[in-house]
Amino acid sequence: MAIFLQVVLDGLLNGMLYALITVGLSLIWGVMDVINFAHGEFLMVAMYVTYWLGFLMNVDPLISWIASAAFVFILSVIVYKLVISPLIGKPPLSALLATFGLSMLIKNICLNRFSPNFKLLSDTYLGGRVIPMGDLILPLPQLVIAIVSLIVITCIYRFMTRSRTGWAIQATAMDRDAAELMGIDTSKIYALVFGIGGACVGIAGGLLPMYMPVHPEAGSLFSLIAFVCVALGGFGSIVGSLLAAILVGLVEALVGFYVAPIFKYVAVFGLYLIVILIRPKGLFGW
Repeated sequence: MAIFLQVVLDGLLNGMLYALITVGLSLIWGVMDVINFAHGEFLMVAMYVTYWLGFLMNVDPLISWIASAAFVFILSVIVYKLVISPLIGKPPLSALLATFGLSMLIKNICLNRFSPNFKLLSDTYLGGRVIPMGDLILPLPQLVIAIVSLIVITCIYRFMTRSRTGWAIQATAMDRDAAELMGIDTSKIYALVFGIGGACVGIAGGLLPMYMPVHPEAGSLFSLIAFVCVALGGFGSIVGSLLAAILVGLVEALVGFYVAPIFKYVAVFGLYLIVILIRPKGLFGW
């Protein structure tokens, strides 16, 4: 039983990390109907920001994640203005191919400047620290990420449901033309949504170097899992993204431990196919 509970705990903590990454992608996809293929590369960029701040200036990730989130927010807004904005209203494939090209550009720039070698911050404040709870072990870095994730997702949910700007975002997602007739500047709304999506993944990427190495391929797997979680939870659904991410984290942990590590992603994508066949819009899609 202790082993089972430990595996479930690890799955929940991983699920909360996936949720923070997924919420940003879900907002962009649900509001703008744009598939951001560079989402994982934004995560990787945030990880490098944290790494270099820690390596060059000895700033701990517990502080430098703020700079990572701000940097990726600004980067996302610039990307929207230069890459995405001209493609709004065009066939969805145009934006998909543009962000795919952007992801390749960012990845290869990092490969050229930083090499493909893994880089790991040493002596971070929470690195390697755990909280023993009887037979269970609670890793502090993952716990901090889970808490931050829950706080950020709660704030975004309240922002979306209880503020005028949040209502404007929802109106834009439902009908862009009608929103513009009501006086909503949809271009600014899209820039804000793209920035918020980037900030979410920037927060996750800023905290990950507490216990994960940084390298140019660091965001690829997280990006793929985020796409699965968005499709499972429903495009644009914050609650759906959270629950789907937790479900993916649990399935990955349980199958990886009790079956074999090589089958954990087989189970995740199998679950994805089953849900999509039964409910194409996801568990909470509208």
